[in-house]
Amino acid sequence: MSLLARMNHAIWRWLVPERHSIYDRQLLALALSLMSVGLVIVASASITEGVSLQNDAFFFVKRHLIFLVLCLLCAVGTLYVPVRYWQQWGGQLLIFSILMLLLVLVAGHSVNGAKRWLPLGPFNLQPAETAKLVLITYLSGYLVRRIDEVRGQFSGFVKPLALVFCMALLLLAQPDLGSVVVLFVTTLGLLFLAGARVIQFALMILMGVAALVMLILFEPYRMRRVTSFMDPWADPFGSGYQLTQSLMAFGRGGFLGQGLGNSVQKLEYLPEAHTDFVFAILGEELGYLGVLVVLALQLALVIKALQIGRKALSEQKQFEGYVGCGIGIWFGFQTVINVGAAAGMLPTKGLTLPLVSYGGSSLIAMSIAVALLLRIDFEMRRDSRQALQKGTV
Repeated sequence: MSLLARMNHAIWRWLVPERHSIYDRQLLALALSLMSVGLVIVASASITEGVSLQNDAFFFVKRHLIFLVLCLLCAVGTLYVPVRYWQQWGGQLLIFSILMLLLVLVAGHSVNGAKRWLPLGPFNLQPAETAKLVLITYLSGYLVRRIDEVRGQFSGFVKPLALVFCMALLLLAQPDLGSVVVLFVTTLGLLFLAGARVIQFALMILMGVAALVMLILFEPYRMRRVTSFMDPWADPFGSGYQLTQSLMAFGRGGFLGQGLGNSVQKLEYLPEAHTDFVFAILGEELGYLGVLVVLALQLALVIKALQIGRKALSEQKQFEGYVGCGIGIWFGFQTVINVGAAAGMLPTKGLTLPLVSYGGSSLIAMSIAVALLLRIDFEMRRDSRQALQKGTV
């Protein structure tokens, strides 16, 4: 057997789940693959920006590496925390998250007119990113405690939405409409899984759409984003500039791309090339083929999260099931928003591509979420193994 064949065999054996394996190897491989892709693309997309701002071509990739190390440390720490503690401390975590959202309005750091970051020495913390995970864990605990009320009474359905409304007010004050939409959709998804009535969903979706329209109409900059999204070429050097540059990046990429490092749009033509629009640079350098690979990895990660959640629900582990499904909805919806904005299918929003875009707060929050999924899967495998051992005694 050749060396390449032996390597392929070893990788395949490692990826294929085994009954005696104590964790989901495929989930870990998907997360690490997306992080690796993100490191490479951020390194390429941020060179010009690094030279322009810090006179250091590798300034942003160095910071990204530091973020990845912190991600791994946080993920390892999360793996040692039993899932029951997330359920027990859900209320305290929620209060802390809301206090952080309040604090950012008072002492936050403003970038491009948005006050979303808390300065912590050389780094900035974005509380909105951790709030997404905290809300999922709190709502999962709420659904376990009040499942009959959620299914049978309108008040049980409205209470979580009232909480989201309060958090939305704090986020809109930053302003951060993208995170508000993510929280709203994730909450509706969890309530749907819990068995809330369809008529309640229809009413809340209509109210949510109406609120979104009002928020757009009463904010001129949001209205400009919508009009530029509908026809970016009407003002290619004004409101439609970012989107037209993103579309040109995809157009230049073709099927196989221009080659890694050969992007033109990253040369200060496309704003936020290494953060919100990193997907456009990926499309330009790696082409349609690279885009498909990254989308396939993101889809596989979302499916894995939903599978873990469904398995937990089938084993009557309600909290774990809702958390797994909530994380899957969060990752999936945020991917759709980021990719849709970069491709001109949706208005531009300040949301990162999960585990790929530059941004420490987003990377750390999502790494903790992946580690929580691994912990949920580990506990289910451990319990199944213990039950099997008891049955054979």
